[in-house]
Amino acid sequence: MTFYRTINVDGVDVFYRSAGPEDAPVLLLLHGFPSSSRMFEPLLDRLADRWRLIAPDYPGFGHSGPLREATFAAIAHVIGRFASSLSLDSYTLYLQDYGGPVGLRLAMSRPSAVDGLIIQNAVAHDSGLGPLWATRRAFWADRAAHEAALRENFLSPAATRSRHLGTDPATDRYNPDLWTDEYAFLSRPGQADIQIDLFHDYRTNVAAYPEWQRWLRARQPRTLVLWGRHDASFQASEAESYRAELPDAEVHVLDGGHFLLDTCAGEAATLIDGFLAGRRVSPHRP
Repeated sequence: MTFYRTINVDGVDVFYRSAGPEDAPVLLLLHGFPSSSRMFEPLLDRLADRWRLIAPDYPGFGHSGPLREATFAAIAHVIGRFASSLSLDSYTLYLQDYGGPVGLRLAMSRPSAVDGLIIQNAVAHDSGLGPLWATRRAFWADRAAHEAALRENFLSPAATRSRHLGTDPATDRYNPDLWTDEYAFLSRPGQADIQIDLFHDYRTNVAAYPEWQRWLRARQPRTLVLWGRHDASFQASEAESYRAELPDAEVHVLDGGHFLLDTCAGEAATLIDGFLAGRRVSPHRP
């Protein structure tokens, strides 16, 4: 059974989904943009018999309270305090999209709590950013001149749909509710402005990539990389790029998109279950 709860963390109401035995090893699931903990329902349905799954909504996302400071450092701080409030002393982190910069900040602040990493379409190398990022880099360099283009590139109905479909020709595999619900979230009063402010801070993530790479090389966390090859935002080559820091990483490139669980939830759950149990599976490659 999945439970839907809210906990107050330093004055911020953080909504989260929880499933699995209270005494089981914890998988802390960190979602991407413009999603929420709802993206992890397919895993909660498949893995809660053996593992404890905790999936929070970031402040400013989903059912959580407002984002007080539009920075990734602030979100990571709240999620760190959220983990402490639930007495999560050790966990495997699942990092998807925005979950990468949130989770890597969390991991570096509490390395002793990290049992392992599951990296799913989350970038830590500049080379992993695809052609769509030209508009986004221009926005970082000159916000006033490029904000209108960024809003179309990032927040429009077409962009919200494309984030899911990517380059996958089999578009009939995707439930359109995935992006219509997300666009409804982005259409809340003031939400687009908040997300633009937060995305302007994304440049701090790119600047931090070398630091994150050094941390990965030094710590060598046990790592599973899952990647949807049809992602239009992040390059499929990024999956293998992690081997520069993590030569023992288990890497699987699957026939999915940016949100891999849209179409590959069963296969992903099998690989995650094996990873958590300490079983290694032969890698899938593009």
